[in-house]
Amino acid sequence: MCLSWLPVKNLTTKGLTKCHLTSDNNKKWVSRNGVFAFGFLEIDSTNDLDVYVVGVKYNLGDKSANLPVWTVEGGIRVSSNSTFKLAIDGNLILMDSISKITMWSSNTLNSGVEKASLLDNGNFVLLGRKNKVIWESFGSPTNTLLPGQSLRHPQNLRALSMKSILSSYSLLITKSGELKLFWERNVSYWRSHFRSNEARFNSNGVFGLYSGSNNKAVWFVTSRDYEEPSVNLRHLRIDRDGNLRIYSWDDVGRAWKPVWQAVEDQCSVFASCGLYSICGYNSSGPFCECLDSGLLETGINGPGCKKMVDLGNCRMRPSIWAMKHTVLYGLYPSHDEEMLLSETSCKDFCTNDTSCIATTSMNDGSGLCTIKRTTFVSGYKNPYIHAVSFLKVCSVPQAAVAQGEPKASSGGATFEKGSSKKLIETIMLIALLTVLVILSIQFLVFSILYHKRKVKVRTRIPFGKDAKVDPHYSVLVRISFEEIKELTNNFANQVGSSVFRGEFQNKIPIVAKVLKDVVVLEKEFRVTVSTLSGTHHRNLASVKGFCFEAANKILLYEYVPNGSLGKWLFDTGKNHNGQIWQLKLDIALGIARGLAYLHTECQKCVTHGNLKLENVLLDENLVPKLTDYGLRDLQAKQNEDNSSSESPAERDIYELGQMFLQILTCKSEVAGESMRNILEMVNREEKKGDVEREILEAIERIARISFWCMQSQPFLRPSIGEVVKVLEGTLSVDQPPSYLATRRDFTTNEAGSEIEAECY
Repeated sequence: MCLSWLPVKNLTTKGLTKCHLTSDNNKKWVSRNGVFAFGFLEIDSTNDLDVYVVGVKYNLGDKSANLPVWTVEGGIRVSSNSTFKLAIDGNLILMDSISKITMWSSNTLNSGVEKASLLDNGNFVLLGRKNKVIWESFGSPTNTLLPGQSLRHPQNLRALSMKSILSSYSLLITKSGELKLFWERNVSYWRSHFRSNEARFNSNGVFGLYSGSNNKAVWFVTSRDYEEPSVNLRHLRIDRDGNLRIYSWDDVGRAWKPVWQAVEDQCSVFASCGLYSICGYNSSGPFCECLDSGLLETGINGPGCKKMVDLGNCRMRPSIWAMKHTVLYGLYPSHDEEMLLSETSCKDFCTNDTSCIATTSMNDGSGLCTIKRTTFVSGYKNPYIHAVSFLKVCSVPQAAVAQGEPKASSGGATFEKGSSKKLIETIMLIALLTVLVILSIQFLVFSILYHKRKVKVRTRIPFGKDAKVDPHYSVLVRISFEEIKELTNNFANQVGSSVFRGEFQNKIPIVAKVLKDVVVLEKEFRVTVSTLSGTHHRNLASVKGFCFEAANKILLYEYVPNGSLGKWLFDTGKNHNGQIWQLKLDIALGIARGLAYLHTECQKCVTHGNLKLENVLLDENLVPKLTDYGLRDLQAKQNEDNSSSESPAERDIYELGQMFLQILTCKSEVAGESMRNILEMVNREEKKGDVEREILEAIERIARISFWCMQSQPFLRPSIGEVVKVLEGTLSVDQPPSYLATRRDFTTNEAGSEIEAECY
């Protein structure tokens, strides 16, 4: 009988019309080893109505330990007396008792399903002939990976939510194969930095990325109890607070204990405490506190705080609070406006701007002032953070104006109150309708004008059918400043210093770089831009267009998605292996080839003039692309140092050698480096044994050529062609002289003083 779920391990298709589970019979289906159970899981009780999900959970005796590891459709809710059954046609169906609607189906209709089984590893499967797996719960993970379970694109893990099925936090493996933790799919706050086609969690406590060809781990992390024989149960889960953790079962304490987490600082999880609150630390760990009102529910990522009072309803002019060692950021939208202001000017700017809700002034030497124009604000604080945030609040508590009704007097006052209330409601309804009509007319007029403006802009930009067919359409485009504002959504998405992301009408992404301190004639500007647009090389970010107006000079470049080399380099940190070293060597060679093309293969030699880490971008495959090259010609007249004995090409070689050392050492400042330090680093890598000898030899070659490039006498420096041959291994290089000039003190990393980590 199918009703005997406990002793029967397989649900067969015989008598399928009576073979089902219901949420009111308290029955569950237990795996053969007794570790997992399948059935209806009660999760909530509201208005005296029980709410359930269907799924697999642990069966460890203690209720608090029996965590769900998989649920149908990520936790779809059903009411009491709902039914989950395997139909005679082989389809697994969840039907709600109230609506009589099929809430979910396995879509295995007529697929040869003969039975269902809950395996000892927690995988709920539908099996056909010869126990062939036709459908499995491991193929649609929810918030947990069990040992042996994999994650592939476009699968993801999504944290459970107290209020609904969906959550703001998710772990996904991107199309390029990188693991990332996301908030709302648009803010990434943790990543693996490595790429592969499969992520897998193993029973020994290892979570990693594995290549499909040889099943070799290209990246992995281990739990603190890695391979401890006393630990029998483990799982990986993304929790409600947005952090990814590995848990192990403590058989003595009868509880799950975390043994690894992705984000060590919980306050670094984006929006960790939710809206209107900030994340901080006390003696017991991370905690949340409200910005402007009382806490409704304690705990990380709980519903948290009341909505802040509308500043427009303040009785008096809003005042501004100062919060030291605190950083605030807007959530909806998540992009804040940045500018360079002192702390006092930052505060005054927000005070005088009626649309400003809060602002953060960084006291780390950057002078960055971040303006937030949304009431959906969150943040974090730490005594070591060099920042002060200012929040606008109503000056008087309970400042929102209450619209109370007049008190009723005795006798006939009750009727008068009702009549008066009805009259007020009628007047308010008429006023509301009038306002709606006016707003509708204004919206219609605005829509027509906006549409005409968009059409005018699109027709002025020369992108016809050829551009739609060929994504590499490369005709140089000249457009106005107003048109660039349209393409960049009024410079809403800043991706670098004076650099903003936008999109052409054929959906090709671009970036607009605003040029500062450029004082040249239009003819000279156009000659330079035409030269730059004529460069075509794998390691150069191509120039797509330009704007030349009296007050605005802008260049349009192709969009390179993975950001600057400096960001990737210092994010990599100390997590090194042979693959990382090979990537760094490939990046260095790509940079040299791009510079060689500019120096030797263009019609006229193009020098870079500002070679540094933030001017090297990485595409989706970590191929380097030089940007900002050739702009020195636009600024030479006002910035050229006539006292220098170096030619522009010789300065490029010097800066190239310095960049190579930054790539090798992961240091932004390399003035004190020596060949001896590099050789000691190579010896350490050789002793670790995870770097091949060929790579170690290439590291030594690039180190030698770096010091040759940085010689004080320009005539001692190699040509760019010789540099490329050395990196390719076709030209040997001698030991460089011990004396190196360091008269220039470049600090090129875009992350500034925050970068101190060494990568070896």
